[in-house]
Amino acid sequence: MDNMLGAGGGAIGQFPLEQWFYEMPVCTRWWTAATVATSLLVQCHIITPFQLFYSFRAVFVKNQFWRLITTFVYFGPLSLDLLFHVFFLQRYSRLLEESSGRSPAHFSWLLLYATSILLCLSPMLSMPFLGSALSSSLVYIWSRRNPETRLSFLGLLVFTAPYLPWVLMAFSLVPHGTVPKDEICGVIVGHVWYFFSDVYPSLHNGQRPLDPPEWWQRIFEARPTDTGAQEINNEIAAAAAPELR
Repeated sequence: MDNMLGAGGGAIGQFPLEQWFYEMPVCTRWWTAATVATSLLVQCHIITPFQLFYSFRAVFVKNQFWRLITTFVYFGPLSLDLLFHVFFLQRYSRLLEESSGRSPAHFSWLLLYATSILLCLSPMLSMPFLGSALSSSLVYIWSRRNPETRLSFLGLLVFTAPYLPWVLMAFSLVPHGTVPKDEICGVIVGHVWYFFSDVYPSLHNGQRPLDPPEWWQRIFEARPTDTGAQEINNEIAAAAAPELR
């Protein structure tokens, strides 16, 4: 955040916001950019939310295939609620992607898994927009992988990271008065990934059934990886832990 506001040194010739944008790993960078751009287009009345939500009939009968993507990048018009979503989206998506070594292979496979499952569940649960559910999946996975990290919500409630999804769920429940089924669905999808990626291997001789296949990894194998990514992940988490806003 200091880089965003211009504190500290940055790359010569780059504005602070530009530097912050390009420091994000590739998947997080373009998901964040697409989210902001989509809300701007809706705010300017260039497109409408009715063109963005996921519908099985619209996609597979009317061939409106863009809805497979737009359902995950629209969080609503420009508002404080959108800012809240973008903050959590880029923060925990970035932490997860950097912990995978900044290699897009593993993180993009996680996104493919989560989006595919959520698209299958959407018609049954009447969830036309799936961005919040996908974001909740990533928050849940990060929280389970960082059980000792202490967080503070609005400076009032201090808790450890595994409680974060439930705190956010309660925060959504209070103003809206309804159970956030999209966030619950995201937690379930995230838990399945966490179990088979972090718990199952230790019980079954290291087998990792949800790891990306070799052909998927070969698509990204030419990209350089950052061997210090885990240290970066821990430093970012520690720096951000004192307070959530």
